[in-house]
Amino acid sequence: MSRFIGTGVALITPFKSDLSVDVEALERLVNFVIDGGVNYLVVLGTTAESATLTKQEKQLVKQVIKNAANGRVPLVLGVGGNNTYEIAEELKTTDLSGFEAILSVSPAYNKPTQEGIYQHFKVVAEASPLPIILYNVPGRTGSNMLPSTVVRLAKDFTNIIGIKEAAGDIVQAMRLIQQTPEGFLVISGDDMLTFPMIQLGGAGVISVIGQGIPREFSNMVTAALNNETEVARKLHFDVMNSIDYIFEEGNPAGIKALLSILNVCSASVRLPLVPASEVLTQKLSNFLATVTA
Repeated sequence: MSRFIGTGVALITPFKSDLSVDVEALERLVNFVIDGGVNYLVVLGTTAESATLTKQEKQLVKQVIKNAANGRVPLVLGVGGNNTYEIAEELKTTDLSGFEAILSVSPAYNKPTQEGIYQHFKVVAEASPLPIILYNVPGRTGSNMLPSTVVRLAKDFTNIIGIKEAAGDIVQAMRLIQQTPEGFLVISGDDMLTFPMIQLGGAGVISVIGQGIPREFSNMVTAALNNETEVARKLHFDVMNSIDYIFEEGNPAGIKALLSILNVCSASVRLPLVPASEVLTQKLSNFLATVTA
């Protein structure tokens, strides 16, 4: 599972001004982040605005990314939701060729108990032909997957290989790193906490900012993983403001504004999201002027 140690990025879905999927921009983005040194790509996660994409658009996005990546880095596919058996059926019937793992978010809105979360992922694990990375993001799902539940799943199912932990709770992250089995990947799902989590034994990050400044962020992650603490610390502080900025008006509006400044894609998002304000766009532009100076 060493292929998922380092910097993963949760790719956006670029849109044209008419809000159709921008295939050329998506190809540019894939090349931009791979050339920037990221280690793997996450396809159709939350940052991709997957909730607003049709089945046909999701298939298009998957194919474009697979073709553009061309085997240069591993691909992880986001497959999750709050209908357990629908997810299991999707995993059984979807063509997963070209993907090496599944990222599956804990059910949103239903607010299951810890036993409900365990039983949900039991069904998912038994249905999946690929290794699974759990995804805990209580700010979006409305429920927190506790370390005890993660440890239980990690011990009971060998194909559950890690977790993207995005509770924003460093103590919870420490408990996960301490209590999960040897080799289980505890991956930061919070860009701001990536450096301290790696210092504690985390496996890296599935990042949003990493697709806007891939080289700078990947260099920080690599330095941290190599125990080059002072180098990583400086790089972390160099990029820290940009992490605040891209989430200031919601994700992925902020990262799309940054990518628009870089001429990778437009800043367009689909409702109910709206594009970043001019004030935020100027902050991002000022930041980029400092990192590229």
